[in-house]
Amino acid sequence: MSTRKIEVFSAGCPLCQETVEQVRQLACPSCEIEVVDLHGIEGLTRAREVGVRSVPAVAVDGKLAGCCAGRGPDLQALQAAGLGQPLA
Repeated sequence: MSTRKIEVFSAGCPLCQETVEQVRQLACPSCEIEVVDLHGIEGLTRAREVGVRSVPAVAVDGKLAGCCAGRGPDLQALQAAGLGQPLA
């Protein structure tokens, strides 16, 4: 039987844990779920390979889900919000 590999990238925080539980609840018998712990070098390496920029994040068959792609800190947006600019 074929399986669909689901990777949940987690830092162990409550929001990440909630996502892990939601993914487990939605999973079907064809889903193979792996929680990728980002506290170790192996997890960080895998996250970089897939393009994770913020957590929680979910990849399906090695590709970030649309809801998780392209997120993460945007330095230009942070600067536009005032980061790095002294108050007058």
